[in-house]
Amino acid sequence: MAMTKRQFSILLIGTQMAIGGAQRGLFDQARWFHSHGCKVMVAFFYDKEDLHETWSHTVDFPVIDFEVYERGDSLPRQAGRLLRGLWRLWRLLVRERFDVVETFTHDGNLLGLPLAWLRRVPVRLATHRGKIEAFPKWRQRLHNLLTNTGMASTLIAVSEQTRQLAIDEGVRPDRITVIPNGVTPLDTSSLNRGECRAALGLAQEDIFLLSIGRLTYQKGHEYLVQAMSQVIQRFPNARAGICGEGPLHAQLQSQIRELGLSDHVRLLGARADVSPILGSADIFVLPSRWEGLSRALMEAMAAGIPVIATRVDGIKDLITDGVHGLLVPSEDPGSLEASILQLLERPQMRKQMGAAAREHVLRVHSTDTMCQMHYDLILDFLNRS
Repeated sequence: MAMTKRQFSILLIGTQMAIGGAQRGLFDQARWFHSHGCKVMVAFFYDKEDLHETWSHTVDFPVIDFEVYERGDSLPRQAGRLLRGLWRLWRLLVRERFDVVETFTHDGNLLGLPLAWLRRVPVRLATHRGKIEAFPKWRQRLHNLLTNTGMASTLIAVSEQTRQLAIDEGVRPDRITVIPNGVTPLDTSSLNRGECRAALGLAQEDIFLLSIGRLTYQKGHEYLVQAMSQVIQRFPNARAGICGEGPLHAQLQSQIRELGLSDHVRLLGARADVSPILGSADIFVLPSRWEGLSRALMEAMAAGIPVIATRVDGIKDLITDGVHGLLVPSEDPGSLEASILQLLERPQMRKQMGAAAREHVLRVHSTDTMCQMHYDLILDFLNRS
């Protein structure tokens, strides 16, 4: 699709500076718009993992921290910090006169878009990236109001399943636009696979299963750990690594010890660059209870790694079972174990599925395709204003 010459200014707002798929997707969009001549700024409501300085030096556009939250603050101090952060956002909107504001989480939608609406920013894009664990009902009602009344120009859902979820939550169907997530392939081909695996303590004959995601209830990592207790009975050289951090770290570590899996399953922590880990993997496993459209899964597919994932939400839009990967029911360690064993027993199937997954993701879910769809949507709104 030819790129239209019209350019505009855009502010992309995330909730927290942290290592995660939503943040990588935000920066992918920011880089794309910047490379196509648009004026780009990126902002986050707070810096959770002390990344502001690092991120500011790795991109060619401003990255702003509104500093609305600091762990350990009392409730009055938190309220004051939030108000000061929102005032900083308001001043930025007044000073820069953006054509477009896009927010990347429900909290970002709720905090950022009302101010963009008050400032009469022409295009205000909310996003819905899937089910949010323990999201309060009163905030969901406010989110529906924001979308249904036009404070947001539209709500972008990252998959057809996410669109249906938004409708079930109370958003009017005519207020939703589906733009599937895209992914920029990580550079794994130039890495020395042997060195990457050695750094993880893997022997040459080991078969490495990788999962990437925050250690939360949503991600269902405990089912991979449980499945591994049976897998190693047939394949003692099977190893699993779970990359991410989160509140269930201690619980998962305890499960690994109790099942006697300390030599077979490791928690790898959060990694700013997951390329070396992807470059070491033989199989990627995503045992989530729910997903929007998992960026980690798409990055694994783009790297040519055969995948096993649960048959939930946006994953069903992404994978054709038996072609691009294997789908299993959620919360079913027995089915997960069977699928792992199927791939371990059939190296040729792993090779074929990895190649099919890579071709599919790069053809249908590229960053360029995703961003061009955003651009066309924005241009349509600007032409109406």
